[in-house]
Amino acid sequence: MRSWGLARRALVSALAVAAAATPLACGDDGGGSAARIDDPSASQASTVDFPKPSGRSFRGLLGQFPQGPVVAPSVGVVEPGDNRFGFALFDSGNRQIGDLDVALYVARGVDETAHGPFVAHYHRIDVKPAFRSRTSSQDPDSAKSVYLAQVDFPRPGSYVVSAVTKLNGQLVAASPAQVRVGYARDIPGVGDRAVRVHTPTVASVGGDIAKIDTRVPPDSMHEVDLADALHRGRPVVLLFSTPALCESRVCGPVTDVAEEVKSEFGDDVDFIHMEVYEDNDPNKGLRPQVRAWGLQTEPWAFVIDSKGVVIARIQGAFSADELRDAVRRALH
Repeated sequence: MRSWGLARRALVSALAVAAAATPLACGDDGGGSAARIDDPSASQASTVDFPKPSGRSFRGLLGQFPQGPVVAPSVGVVEPGDNRFGFALFDSGNRQIGDLDVALYVARGVDETAHGPFVAHYHRIDVKPAFRSRTSSQDPDSAKSVYLAQVDFPRPGSYVVSAVTKLNGQLVAASPAQVRVGYARDIPGVGDRAVRVHTPTVASVGGDIAKIDTRVPPDSMHEVDLADALHRGRPVVLLFSTPALCESRVCGPVTDVAEEVKSEFGDDVDFIHMEVYEDNDPNKGLRPQVRAWGLQTEPWAFVIDSKGVVIARIQGAFSADELRDAVRRALH
């Protein structure tokens, strides 16, 4: 599958960015704005007493801990203010580490004042077998979980981000990642009007669904045109993803998630899956609908209420319960 090599390079790139951040002076190297997170599938609240910055610098706060895993952000768009911040933790063998108590810390630089802790929760990206595509199940590197935290970045600029977690009974600090924070004014946010564009349907492509869906088997989210749904005042879940071509390895699993949630809310909400690349060929660039929504990465999910207003914007990985919660809010 073409995305495998791209995804491996994307993962190596993410880890390289994290490793390239200015190292902390550790004494021992041993062993959107978005809608707020409200996901019953998340791990329970942390019982770890994470350290308070108390005016210390990023280096002064985190340099006291042994070196831990690498933190790799899964979001490409980070704006000033409160953000739904997704990330993964990897060990030295590039293996993902899950289900830990974790908190994030951020600063404008390693010698600038640290802010945090922003406690994260671990979310599994699970679906029932009936909704698990071959695209996802046959890809051993497809996303299966994500850590999520609500993180406040006070203003635009470059930041360092690190995670503190508990491994083998002791607190350790992850190698920091560098994050660029800026305004994404072209991407509709919570409270904005949905961009009214026509999206292709099974009917509009004469039944040749392979033209508008790379998932195997194709999903059922190609029956409704977005412009028509907005005109009729229907709530909408609009998912931009390309399951077979996704560099992040997240598109397949979240498309499966949307397909499962559609089975529960499809009578009341229109679900639309919009592929990313023209003719499903990355060499031909982005589809016009993707450009109209201001997107340059994938996946993204937008939940739109009956008035045509975006009530949730989800970037990257998400669980079925997180999407369910957003859909319920769109219906009330």
